[in-house]
Amino acid sequence: MKIITQRLQLEPTQVDDAHFILQLVNTPDWLMNIGDRNVHSVQDAEDYIRTRMLPQYQRLGYGNFTVRELATGNPVGTCGLYDREGLEGIDLGFAFLPQYQRRGYGFESATALMAHARQHWGMQHMKAITLEINTASRKLLEKLGFRLTGPVMLEGDAEELLRYTWTTEE
Repeated sequence: MKIITQRLQLEPTQVDDAHFILQLVNTPDWLMNIGDRNVHSVQDAEDYIRTRMLPQYQRLGYGNFTVRELATGNPVGTCGLYDREGLEGIDLGFAFLPQYQRRGYGFESATALMAHARQHWGMQHMKAITLEINTASRKLLEKLGFRLTGPVMLEGDAEELLRYTWTTEE
C-alpha cells in the first residue's frame, strides 16, 4: 500500500528501511523528544522494525509509514498511526530527519495519512502526544486541527506529556 501526495510517498516501514530507521532514531530531536530506543546498529534497527512496527501493521493494517520524497526516493521521515498502550484511541506520530524539517513534509504526510485513515479505516478520532518543550510538534498538531486536551502520563515514561485530540468534521 502506498499513499502519494504532491511531493511525498508513504509506505509501511519494512525491514529494508533499517539503515534509515537507525539514522532517524539517533538524531538529537528524536532522542530529546521521543527517547532512546537502544537502536545502535543496523541489526538493532531490523529487530526494532520486526518487534515494534510490523506486529501492529499485521494486526491492524496500519502503523508506521516511511515517508519518501517523490522526486528523489530518499527517506525523509516517518508518519504513522499507533495503538499505544495506556493511550485510549489511535495516536498520530511523526518524525523527520533534521535536514528535511521545516519544508512542510510533516503537514503534507500527516494530512494525507489522516485522510486515508478516515476513508479506508473509518477513523473519526485520533490522539497525539508530545512533550511540552516540543514546540514544533505542538504547532504542527494545532495546524492539523488537533486540540490540546490535557496532560497524560504513560507507563514507563519519565515525563508528563501533552495529549491532543482530533475529531473529524462531518
